[in-house]
Amino acid sequence: MGSFAKINGIDIFFEVTGRGIPIVWCHEAAGDYRSWDPQVKFFSRFFRNITWNFRGFPPSSVPEDPGAYSEEQMVADMHELMGQLDIKRAHIVGLASGAAIVLRFVLAHRERCVSMVLGACGVGSMNPEKRQQQIENSVDMLRSGSMETLVEFQTHRPARLQFLRKDPKGWQLFHDQFLMQSPLGWSMTARHVAGARPSVFSLKDELNRLVVPALIMVGDEDEACLEPSLFLKRELPGAGLITFAQSGHTLNLEEPADFNHAVLKFYQAVAAGTWATRG
Repeated sequence: MGSFAKINGIDIFFEVTGRGIPIVWCHEAAGDYRSWDPQVKFFSRFFRNITWNFRGFPPSSVPEDPGAYSEEQMVADMHELMGQLDIKRAHIVGLASGAAIVLRFVLAHRERCVSMVLGACGVGSMNPEKRQQQIENSVDMLRSGSMETLVEFQTHRPARLQFLRKDPKGWQLFHDQFLMQSPLGWSMTARHVAGARPSVFSLKDELNRLVVPALIMVGDEDEACLEPSLFLKRELPGAGLITFAQSGHTLNLEEPADFNHAVLKFYQAVAAGTWATRG
């Protein structure tokens, strides 16, 4: 059963599953807290799992004020949620736009992070101008007040088709849950969070100074994230990189067993103190 926390003037929905060292899971823009179900079902055997919905993603509040949306605000929401749950330090995991939030959180609050996993990170970094146009095109699809046109477009993009090919039933569930999102919340998030996000390539100096165990994960057919992922591997002193063969953007749902195994093996190395940091 989920709960609500009053955070920064709004309601944030979250679920806690399992006991042990906490893992905080941050969803992508095409998903929500339920996107992590294959991970929660596995990691709840060993860890305390916190899944949550960003502001703008029901059942969390969907503010109407554009000023209520920014990457910094979502980082602040996450920081406050961890505080209310009495989480001093946690493993932190994100996919796609959720990975971008995780990276910004760890840059701001290194002391709260045991490790970070960044999956499919860096969308838009290769061509920011093209990314801005894509965001505006996506927002235009929501002017009718329905998610349907946007969802049909987004779920059939080249980096989503691998998921459809491998697991049609899993893809259909992903598609149907995406339809349940708020057109207002998605538009606000796209414009004022993703649209204002810096390229990962602009963070080089900050990344070089960030010494934290980091696992970078990317599908080899997720063209928008391949170069950014390699960059993160090069610039983060404590990073390792895993590439999933013939895989796209929705890594944790497309290849859940491989994803879970890789993250668990990473956590075991972090706990043993054997995850290396480059000098």
